Amino acid sequence: MSTISDLTLSGKLRRDAGIVGLLFASTTSMIGSGWLFGAYHASRIAGPLSIGSWALGAVIIMLIALCFAELAAVFPRSGALVHMSHASHGDGLGRLWCWLLFLAYVPVPAVEAEAIVTYASNYLPWLIRPGSAGVLSLAGFFVCAGLLGITALLNLMVIRWLLNVNSTITWWKILVPILTIVGLMAASTHWDVVRAAPDTYKLSGMFTALPAAGIVFSYLGFRTAIDLGGETANPHRDIPLAVIGSVVLAAVVYIMLQVAFIWALSPVDLAHGWAHLSFKGEMGPFAGLAATLGLGWMATLLYIDAYISPGGTGLMYVTGGSRVLFATGEMEAGPRVLTKLNRNKVPWLAVLVMWVVGTIFLLPFPAWQKMVDYITSVTVLTYGLGPVALLVLRRNLPELHRPFRMWAAPVLAPAAFICSNLVIYWTGFATNTFLFALVAIGFVLYAAYYHIVLRKAAKDFGWNNIAWLLPWFGGIWLLSWLGGIGGGLGVIGFGWDILLVALWSVIVMRLAMRCALRVEQTRAMMERMDATS
Repeated sequence: MSTISDLTLSGKLRRDAGIVGLLFASTTSMIGSGWLFGAYHASRIAGPLSIGSWALGAVIIMLIALCFAELAAVFPRSGALVHMSHASHGDGLGRLWCWLLFLAYVPVPAVEAEAIVTYASNYLPWLIRPGSAGVLSLAGFFVCAGLLGITALLNLMVIRWLLNVNSTITWWKILVPILTIVGLMAASTHWDVVRAAPDTYKLSGMFTALPAAGIVFSYLGFRTAIDLGGETANPHRDIPLAVIGSVVLAAVVYIMLQVAFIWALSPVDLAHGWAHLSFKGEMGPFAGLAATLGLGWMATLLYIDAYISPGGTGLMYVTGGSRVLFATGEMEAGPRVLTKLNRNKVPWLAVLVMWVVGTIFLLPFPAWQKMVDYITSVTVLTYGLGPVALLVLRRNLPELHRPFRMWAAPVLAPAAFICSNLVIYWTGFATNTFLFALVAIGFVLYAAYYHIVLRKAAKDFGWNNIAWLLPWFGGIWLLSWLGGIGGGLGVIGFGWDILLVALWSVIVMRLAMRCALRVEQTRAMMERMDATS
């Protein structure tokens, strides 16, 4: 067993990130490929109600983000999501959450690379298989792998330089969507299209679009400011401001983009209904609409942005994911070699792992929307711990200094947990089956390694602290199977499914509180983490 002093031998991360750097890191993580494709897919699923989908998605993510804003100020460390799980339910949950967080982070740079290649296929068609709805060709796969390698190399820079590069990219990423909103709304002559084909979409589509259209996926990047918490000199102030500010900024941009997209459509595009929305250049939706409206300059700008926006998001997710791996090594939930830093004080081996495994993820999900479903489900699953950890720490450490304190936590935290589970449910049975199978495989392998290879006692694994995970994961999977989304049986109808998921979430949260660490255990865990800071 390594001592705490050993953990510090690899060095300390630089604290060069300021409030603007953190705000823009989260903002650029949100305004990526989601804005290039989300409005198109949301329109096909929910029609004009897709505007409500973006607003609802912002509310859900803000509830979750408020929980993490309080927790992040308490854990001002890089890879803070790892530390939160240890503090609430001990090493056993911490080890599992490291696996889940890695599964959530590592495919995002890959999906951003796929977005770049998909847009480029409008003028380089050999990047996509013909007639495959966006599935990569062999050449497209290698191009994506190369793009991932570039983001990894850029991540080896000093964090201050990296965030300066990202700040420049973020100004561009905010400006281009704003120009797109103004340009499309000014050029549109079919503002009444919102009333077209009213029988071709349903109210339920407004909810299923949240994961299926990449809406929740687009908002998930608020966590980047949390991941870089150990690299800012004033984390107690900067992290909450960056988290909340980035969600508000992204919500305004995304809602207005959806409005502009719908107004720019022609009734001809909806001749076969919203579900079959089609127009020339739809593989690059906003650029295609701009060209249709005679805005050639905007189409060109958007094809350029199709490299910059996803590229910037992928860049930041490699940064965040490598910090999660750094924290995994720091807490001895994974190989300690992950804490090794290069001369720029960057965890270089963790960055390398993000590149290699991210490339592998291109294989089972060779199309943008296919990977987005999975990422949404696994990421929101990891976020579900936040409301639980917040209430555990409120109970066990009421005197702990909280620079940011979420209002009405006993009500809003359970609401955030319910929303997390609803998003997972709406992702659908097929995606959730794949997700929970991956989780089960990881859990079984690690348990076997822990007990058979390391020969450690069951009491040290923390089985009693993680007992609530089986009813949580198993219950959501069962409800997905009984529901009618993504291959479910359709036994549970719309409305009843929301009620059942909400009720089950409340039960699981009560179980989670009962399984949490005792007061003295939480204090000991916090002291252990303080010793490594």
